[in-house]
Amino acid sequence: MWKDEIVEEVRKRREAYAARFNFDLQAMYEDLKKAERISKHEKVSFKPKKPIKIEVNSKSSVG
Repeated sequence: MWKDEIVEEVRKRREAYAARFNFDLQAMYEDLKKAERISKHEKVSFKPKKPIKIEVNSKSSVG
């Protein structure tokens, strides 16, 4: 099976990062939010998009 070196590297780093926090999602979240607070990069947020209304036709024309 073919393996993508970049994907493998990302997975390896993700695993190492999670292991630093004993795979505790809350601890990882807090670390990422801390990094976000001290970052000098501009933050961007977008308005939520309105959900698309889809009408489902209950009559099926199989024939």
